[in-house]
Amino acid sequence: MAAVEFKDVNKVFGKDVKAVSDLSLGIKDGEFMVLVGPSGCGKTTALRIVAGLEEASGGDVFIGSVRVNDVPPKDRDIAMVFQNYALYPHMTVYDNIAFGLRLRELKGFFWEMAHLKDAREIRQSIDDRVREVAKMLGIDQLLLRRPRELSGGQRQRVALARAIVRKPKVFLMDEPLSNLDAKLRIQTRAELIRLHRTLGITTLYVTHDQVEAMTMGQRMAIMKDGLLQQVDEPERVYAEPANKFVAGFVGSPPMNFFDAKIMKMGDRFFVDASDFKLALPAGHAAQNLEGQAVTLGIRPEAIFDAALDGPMKGTAENTFDAKVDVVEALGHQYVAYLKIGAQTLVASLDANSGIRNQENARVAIDSNQIHIFDASTEQAIR
Repeated sequence: MAAVEFKDVNKVFGKDVKAVSDLSLGIKDGEFMVLVGPSGCGKTTALRIVAGLEEASGGDVFIGSVRVNDVPPKDRDIAMVFQNYALYPHMTVYDNIAFGLRLRELKGFFWEMAHLKDAREIRQSIDDRVREVAKMLGIDQLLLRRPRELSGGQRQRVALARAIVRKPKVFLMDEPLSNLDAKLRIQTRAELIRLHRTLGITTLYVTHDQVEAMTMGQRMAIMKDGLLQQVDEPERVYAEPANKFVAGFVGSPPMNFFDAKIMKMGDRFFVDASDFKLALPAGHAAQNLEGQAVTLGIRPEAIFDAALDGPMKGTAENTFDAKVDVVEALGHQYVAYLKIGAQTLVASLDANSGIRNQENARVAIDSNQIHIFDASTEQAIR
């Protein structure tokens, strides 16, 4: 296994299309790191630079202690899993998994099998490895089938097996679950987490799905327009987003944003969003911005039905009358679109809530969970 490090890496396409800008990021030995962001943010380009499929325009990439900028892809000891599986259609599942090992045998690269006496022992070792990995992924009954005879989930497992069987230093995964249906995606997500726990191989995983990033990554790195926005554990990214973009990208339903300003009434500070005012928690750094424009962020989970015995029950402050526009019933929760004056808020409410379509409601907002951002820089104010 080996750590991976980007040092001031840039990638420019053509004259002025900067796909990656000054990327400095370290992935620890054995860590599962997720690169996440919208389409075109540079995450796949960064992955391909590690693989050697793209050449960095500037900066350095290290795998372990070795600078790999000039190392051919075949000598980087990485394994890549693609979005489209990339299986050989004329080969059986067994042969697809064994192909990389056989190729290395032919080229004399079996350093870990150098003690084996003859070709028969090497082939038996390959067979043992293929069957071991196939059993680990639950495809040991499919070894004689061809890719066209497999479901999407089975094909993805074969692609994973082909990568795992080589025992590389680093796994690179480029949106490997995006072609699966929702149920299978959740199942395979759990399988990948278990595999990483078992194998402990350094993994760089690219996705545009923030749910995948939150549930799979030990740390996640959020990118936008080629720039790294924040790197941290998923829980901290959710609770303490570095800027407005990260706050809006992470979380489902996404965070509500409002133009606002900081005002003082008596000895209390409030954030004024025109149609409603929220009392700031005591000692909040935004108190130093009295009279200044800010952006107020409220997560849907911070809005409650004031009629329920929830955390805001009996709290008059930060409680407002709202008009219910639309309610989406999801079984375990309601997603409600509420109107307070001219402002629309999306709330994630308990399934026991009595809030219904086109009715009036009383809602409370937990000011300890609000986020304040600088109106010009969009950086978080803590």
